[in-house]
Amino acid sequence: MTPHFVTFRNKLILIVMLFIMILGFSQSNKSTVKAQFALGVSSPSSNGFVQDFEGKPINFPAVNLGIQYMLMPSFGAKLDYGFNRISNDETSQDFKLNYSRINLQGVFDLSRTLYISNRVGTFLHAGPGFSFVTPLGNFPENKLSFFNAMAGLELHYGISDKLTLYLDTSYIIGFANDFDPISSGFGSFNGDLLTITIGASISLSGCYYCEKQ
Repeated sequence: MTPHFVTFRNKLILIVMLFIMILGFSQSNKSTVKAQFALGVSSPSSNGFVQDFEGKPINFPAVNLGIQYMLMPSFGAKLDYGFNRISNDETSQDFKLNYSRINLQGVFDLSRTLYISNRVGTFLHAGPGFSFVTPLGNFPENKLSFFNAMAGLELHYGISDKLTLYLDTSYIIGFANDFDPISSGFGSFNGDLLTITIGASISLSGCYYCEKQ
């Protein structure tokens, strides 16, 4: 991945996120635009590593940042960025890598179907994206990028009209080629990833409970 591509990618993320925020503020008060951030752990699939390299089953941190815009009460979209640090298991050769992703996802509010209370919301999200794997330490040349698809379920609890806390469980499928030669996979990763995070969702416009009331 060239420095030019990295710069282009970062500018594109900033432009799209600003556009979504501006679009959300231009709607009526009943529209909901939310900023989300979460912290947790990740678990990589074992088949994403080459022989003699194995990642820990549970890795910290997993960080998710996103902007969500609800097009209608039960459906919306969000653009989010995820960062995960993965390191070697005790029986493996030493390595560390950064796994980053960008995804554009559809968001489905299941709260009316799976009603619990006015303060509890359930959301399903899914969509395509792109993953970037950056090995650290002894294998910095084995960088990798590939398409992905992810899906997840969020359980929200409302603290106030503007703030909810949520638990998110997501699975990210990687569409990467096999390592060829095998040495290109030393300290790298091309598999799937499970993440479990706890975070906060802050309303930037409107009221989360307006439609329900």
